[in-house]
Amino acid sequence: MNRYWIFATMFAGACVVAAQDNPLSAELKRAHTTIKNYVVKSAEKMPEENYSFKPTPEVRSFGQILGHVADAEYFFCSTAKGESKQTDIEKTKTSKADLVAAIKEAYAYCDTAYDSLTDAKAMEILKASRGQRSRLSTLWTNTAHSDEHYGNLVTYMRIKGIVPPSSEGQ
Repeated sequence: MNRYWIFATMFAGACVVAAQDNPLSAELKRAHTTIKNYVVKSAEKMPEENYSFKPTPEVRSFGQILGHVADAEYFFCSTAKGESKQTDIEKTKTSKADLVAAIKEAYAYCDTAYDSLTDAKAMEILKASRGQRSRLSTLWTNTAHSDEHYGNLVTYMRIKGIVPPSSEGQ
């Protein structure tokens, strides 16, 4: 046997074991990263003139959805981090440049909560706005919330004839 093959096999096995040390938090981080990338790419891909687009008057505009998601990122992740960070991006930012920057900053803030998560920390109970919940539940709710609103962004992009990031190359 080639010694490099043996080393590669041992290294791959060690990586599998290491990944299994925190399977819940690793899975959550993967989900967060996936949806984060889709939302950011959507923000970058949509032309500036469509940021005020609303399919009907009763719903948020494309830009307002991005602001809402950014606000929620700060809300949920500050809770998970034991902080309190309230923002009002949805109501104060309207330009594409401001909203792209705001969503990237919000996700960067949240990345620190996901990056420091372990399965043990995930099970810790936190004070939340409506009682108590685990850190895992708080961050899964955040990821699900971004995923839900990515669905809105996809619809808006499709109406405008733009292929959303999750469908590119398919």
